[in-house]
Amino acid sequence: MRKILNTAHLYMIIGVVSGLYYRELTKAKDFTGDTQLAVVHTHVLALGMLFFLIVLALEKLFTLTTTPLFTWFFWIYNAGLAVTVAMMTLHGTLTVLGHDSGEAVAMAAGLGHILLTAGLVLLFVTLGKRLPAAPGKGTGPAPSSQPVTREHVTDTP
Repeated sequence: MRKILNTAHLYMIIGVVSGLYYRELTKAKDFTGDTQLAVVHTHVLALGMLFFLIVLALEKLFTLTTTPLFTWFFWIYNAGLAVTVAMMTLHGTLTVLGHDSGEAVAMAAGLGHILLTAGLVLLFVTLGKRLPAAPGKGTGPAPSSQPVTREHVTDTP
């Protein structure tokens, strides 16, 4: 659980620093146009900090880390988020500096999104393995086949 909390904390720091970087770089270059730097801050805070705080709550409820797939989810999702955020930052910085980012940055960003998607799929598979089975799916006691009679019902005023 500590690793999940530390991950959320790290993303909080990166999110705050990325907001500062955006503000200071655009101010230093007198840039007023659109740039992806404007959304790096919110992406890191939402997909990093908030997401891992939710995973922390899910870990508390369902002990997700006991499933080997959780480790795969953790590293693949983090790799995807790191690549995506790095490419957004690079593209945004190049935009502010007046340069074209090129196709390689777009391809790397696409790879980051693919890794994020794979990580999310692994999280849902992990969560599905840790949730208790639904009633009536052969895992719980069979429902009573006796009819309800007056003896089984109590009257309350």
